[in-house]
Amino acid sequence: MDLYHQGSRQLQDQCDTRRLADRIDEQLSRTAFSADDRAFVESRAFFFIATADANGWPDCSYKGGLPGFVRVLDERTLAFPSYDGNGMFRSLGNLLANAQVGLLFIDFEAPRRLRVLGTASVDAADPLLPEFAGAQHLVRVRADRIFPNCPRYIHRMQLVELSAYVPKAGTSPPVPAWKRFAAFRDVLPRGDPANASETPGDP
Repeated sequence: MDLYHQGSRQLQDQCDTRRLADRIDEQLSRTAFSADDRAFVESRAFFFIATADANGWPDCSYKGGLPGFVRVLDERTLAFPSYDGNGMFRSLGNLLANAQVGLLFIDFEAPRRLRVLGTASVDAADPLLPEFAGAQHLVRVRADRIFPNCPRYIHRMQLVELSAYVPKAGTSPPVPAWKRFAAFRDVLPRGDPANASETPGDP
């Protein structure tokens, strides 16, 4: 894939950054995950995912889990689980219509970020699915471009607590309060834990 298109080039030429942009692409972008890339990606407890539908309308979402919930499977492929959400399937639905995807991994404590651009697939019967507790689907992304970004504008923040709702082996996460609201109770999917009155939820 070409990292820059006509719009990028137009602005690069306006700001005299074409040579710089080309040098960054030449020196920093790659098509295979390095050992350092793998370690960084697999240490993250969240990332941001950008998708677009078949008409080009974009969407951006936060995906969180326990560190290691994103795995680098080989030098070109990573995988991550899709957990129970609000049932809208905005991101995964977009991937079925337009497989091109952008991922952004950030460390706010020791500022660093890594972008992954690639092509995604979504599978509810992926052979790796049982290895991801609580996963409904597994998304695989074949990387076309991997590159770091300058971290200078990343605000330094600290992780206070991992979400209690993140699935993990051997435990059942609490039921989110909104699933018990009258407006949604009658349309929950079959088997949703919120349908069981004895399941503890939020106060």
